[in-house]
Amino acid sequence: MILRREFLLSALTLAGGILFPGANLFGKSPYPHFFFSQIRYRGGSWDTNPHFVEAIVEELEMRTSIDASRERRLMDLSDPDLFFSPFLFMAGNYEFEPFSPQERESLRRYLTFGGFFFAEDTLGAKGYGFDRALRAELKKVFPHQDLKRLPLDHPVYRSFYLINHIGGRQLVSPYFEGITLDHWTPVIYSQNDLSGAWSRDKLGKWIHECPPGGETQRSLAFKAGINMIVYSLTWDYKRDLVHHPFIKKRLSP
Repeated sequence: MILRREFLLSALTLAGGILFPGANLFGKSPYPHFFFSQIRYRGGSWDTNPHFVEAIVEELEMRTSIDASRERRLMDLSDPDLFFSPFLFMAGNYEFEPFSPQERESLRRYLTFGGFFFAEDTLGAKGYGFDRALRAELKKVFPHQDLKRLPLDHPVYRSFYLINHIGGRQLVSPYFEGITLDHWTPVIYSQNDLSGAWSRDKLGKWIHECPPGGETQRSLAFKAGINMIVYSLTWDYKRDLVHHPFIKKRLSP
């Protein structure tokens, strides 16, 4: 398994002086092996589930050997620390203001050089609000690519658990959508509100119920999240890796 951070840092070097004039091109990341970088944006509502991190990181560390931070890092798309981020997260429910040309170029460069971006529409309204705005922005970032349903043989369904559908606070679609560049899918999108299913209050109680499937649906949301994180940290994950007997045994529910 080859980590993506070194590749992202090469992108930061290429971007220095063009997108990020003050960037420290040769500095080492002070961040842990994994952390969430949540994108702030103008308009809409960028922080719909502010308490999602702790529970998913707790499950990640309990079930895998990944070292992770339970503190999310908030940043804008113009932030040079973007290229230190293994996992960009963006969520919302309403339409937001368009990205600037610099922000689009920064996101395009980040994704082209191996970054990973998970976006979710927490309202779950197709063709409305956040869903409409995000699709429009991604089309400007990648004019020749579309968000498409990821088939069940995609590695994101197999990177740790073997799953054949995803959960969430709501069930809008049992599948992820994504944009694939060559053999890597740097953009994954859901309207099921996974972060809503992960969210706990300060007393450790779930903030949201998960109708109609209840706790089984919440469990699937956690498995989907762990699979995405493992996938985001992997450079050369092979589709046929899951056929190895040891891996198949480990991935069993």
